[in-house]
Formats: sequence, C-alpha cells, structure tokens
Amino acid sequence: MSQTDFPFFWVIVPAAGVGARMRADRPKQYLELAGRTILEHSLECFLDHPQLKQLVISLSVDDPYWPSLPCADDPRITRANGGKERADSVLSALLKLAELGARPHDWVLVHDAARPNLSRFDLDLLLGELADDAVGGLLAVPARDTLKRIGSDGRVAETVDRSLIWQAYTPQMFRFGALHRALADALVAGAAITDEASAMEWAGLSPRLIEGRADNLKVTRPEDLDWLRQRWSTRG
Repeated sequence: MSQTDFPFFWVIVPAAGVGARMRADRPKQYLELAGRTILEHSLECFLDHPQLKQLVISLSVDDPYWPSLPCADDPRITRANGGKERADSVLSALLKLAELGARPHDWVLVHDAARPNLSRFDLDLLLGELADDAVGGLLAVPARDTLKRIGSDGRVAETVDRSLIWQAYTPQMFRFGALHRALADALVAGAAITDEASAMEWAGLSPRLIEGRADNLKVTRPEDLDWLRQRWSTRG
C-alpha cells in the first residue's frame, strides 16, 4: 500500500444528548470534572494522538455551551448538527467527514461524549489490533457479575452464562464506507440501532471485541460522576 493509500484515522463524538438521568441543569457532557467539562476530557485522548486526521462532534443546533469551551476553536475539530437519536448524529457526522475527504477505507472511531476516562493505552490497543481487520470492532469488557434474565412477572427466569456476555464500550472503530452504508441502510429500514456495532451486525458483519479497561465508564447516573471525581482527586 502506497503512502497515499494508507488509511487515515478520523473520530466522531456524538454529543447532542441531554442526559436526563443525571438530573442536572445542563447536558451531562458539560458537567464539571477535575476543572473541565466531561466532554473536554472525552476529546483529550484523541486530540493528543499524532495519528488523528480530524474530529467531528455532533451537537444540538441550539447548543449554548459548546462555544464557550476553549476547544471549540481547535482547527482539528469540525462541528456537525446532531439528530434526535445517536444513530442520526453519527450519520450526520459521517456526511461531514465525506465533505472533509474521508475515503471508504479510512478508519472512523466513534466515542461517547460522556466517556472521559479512555486511556491512551486502550486507544493504541484498539488501533493496533484492528489495523488490518476486515470488519473492525470495539473496546469491550467481559461481564464480571452473575447475570439474570428477568421474566414478565419480575422474577428471575434464568441465570445467563456470563462467559458469553461482554459490555460494549467505545471507541468503536470501522471503515468509513462500510459504516456509512450500514448505518444509512439500517436507519432507512427502521432497524433498532443502539451503537455502531449493532449497525454493522445488522448488515451481516461480525465486529471484533477488544478487551479494554473496565474504568473506561460512561457517565450515565450521578454516582458515575461521583466515582470519577473521587478517583481523579488522587491523580498527580
């Protein structure tokens, strides 16, 4: 492969959600963590990486918080309009990447806006392990606890074999052309798409799971942010 054919590394961060379960006065990605917003921390690992080509962030059209962040003027970040659902926001960002020159064989990494504890080690691991993969994949963590399937009566129906269950994390990494096609087709078909891997699965492909750190958690509830604040208070 010539230098001009070598795949670029692009990043999408869907950040149009409101995070209602946080019961906060603003979207959760703009809550404070160690002196900056959660979103700024979520972007940092990518902006510090020398292989980054460009990062596209999908935001609500009327988002009043983003323009006040120092990174809003970073030339490596391009804004796209977010949609009602995550899949809509990612597709909007993919269309923006096409305008920026993304090629079908380039890699696109999609990362949650409220997942601020991604380690550089895990990012490099994902990039290295999937560099020549035919499909792509995602960071994930094997289930640790005993899992139960609930019945309609609210009682345990069965105990699930946890060795077969992994928690899906981000980044999720797929080729631009394949992800764009799978996501667009799935949305047109009305398929239930919860993450990028599910779009690829809907298209008949099998993403690879790369085991990452369990502390790469997504801030969903107040206790998640409390845990991170306590953990980060001992940094340095």
